[in-house]
Amino acid sequence: MTTREDPARPRPPAPAPDPAAAHAGRPAEPPYRPVERPRRLRATPALRRLVAETRVAPADLVLPMFVREGVTEPVPIGSMPGVVQHTTDTLRRAAVEAAEAGVGGVMLFGVPATRDATGTCATDEDGILNAGLRALVAEVGDAVVVMSDLCLDEFTDHGHCGVLDAAGRVDNDATLVRYQEMALAQAATGAHVLGLSGMMDGQVGAVREVLEGAGYTDTAILAYSAKYASAFYGPFREAVDSQLRGDRKTYQMDVANRREGLREATLDLAEGADVVMVKPALAYLDVLAEVAALSEVPVAAYQVSGEYAMVEAAAAQGWLDRRRTIEETVLSIRRAGADVVLTYWATELARWLR
Repeated sequence: MTTREDPARPRPPAPAPDPAAAHAGRPAEPPYRPVERPRRLRATPALRRLVAETRVAPADLVLPMFVREGVTEPVPIGSMPGVVQHTTDTLRRAAVEAAEAGVGGVMLFGVPATRDATGTCATDEDGILNAGLRALVAEVGDAVVVMSDLCLDEFTDHGHCGVLDAAGRVDNDATLVRYQEMALAQAATGAHVLGLSGMMDGQVGAVREVLEGAGYTDTAILAYSAKYASAFYGPFREAVDSQLRGDRKTYQMDVANRREGLREATLDLAEGADVVMVKPALAYLDVLAEVAALSEVPVAAYQVSGEYAMVEAAAAQGWLDRRRTIEETVLSIRRAGADVVLTYWATELARWLR
C-alpha cells in the first residue's frame, strides 16, 4: 500500500556529504554536473592554438615610419619610447629589418625642415617624403608594400590637413587639387599604396581620377575612411613636429558617431578605394567590426601613437605585462575584423610571431 506525502509536512533535510566516504576514496556526489564543458578545448597550449578563431601573422602588419629632413642621427620621440625620426640611411636599415621579420608593409611620414601655407614640400620630387619613398622602394620594394601618407598636415605652417581659405577654414575642394598633385608625385616615386588620411570629402574619387588619367592604374588607394578627431593622436604631433593650433574637428569625425563611419566607408568604396581604414583602432572596435561586415575590400586599422604610448608607459611602471598586452591588443584588432594592422610594434611583434 502506498501513501501520499503530505505537502504540508516539511521534508527532512538531505544528509550532509560523508567526509569519511571522501577520505575512503569515494568522493561525495557533486551538486551539479555541467552538460557542456568548453574548458576541454582550453586544456593545453596545443589545444588552444589549434582551435584559435583569430590569428596574427607578420604579413598582416604595417610599420609606420618617420623620416626627418636635415638630421644626421635618428631623433628619439620622447612620447613614443623606441620610435624615432629616421635619417634616410637609418630609414633604409629599419625597413630591411622589418622586411626580414616578415612585416607586410611600411607606411612613411615625412618631417620637412621648412613649411608654408600650401605645403609646397609635399609635392617637391626631392622633398623629404618623396625622396624617402624612393629610397624605400629601392631598398625593400620587392619584399614589402611601400605606403605613403598623402596629407598636408606635416608640410603646412598652420598644421592643418588642407589649404585654408580667407577666413582661415580648411577649403575642401582647393585641398583636393593639392591631393591630386601629391598623388602624382608619390606615384612617381614607385610607392605601391597611397594612404589618403586628410578626411576631405571626395578625396578618393579625386585621387583615383588623376591616377587613372596619368596611367598609374596599379597604384592602390588606402582610404582613411573613418578617421576620428581623437585625443589618442597626441604623441603623433611630436613625431611629425606638428604646427597645429586648435583642432581638426571640422573634417575628422566626431568621436560620438558610429553610423557616420559606415557612411564614410561606403562613400570611399563607391569612389574606388582599394582598402578602407578605421583610425584609431582600440577605442573604435565597434566601428571597425561594422565596416568589416560591409566592405568587399580589405579593411585596415591603425593602432595609433596614443595607444602605443599608454602601453609603453604602463609597462615601464610594471603595471602591465608588455609582451602579452601588445599581443592581445593587436589580436583584438584582428578579431574585430581588420585584415591589416598598422602598429609601431610591427617589427618586434613579427619577430615574436615567427
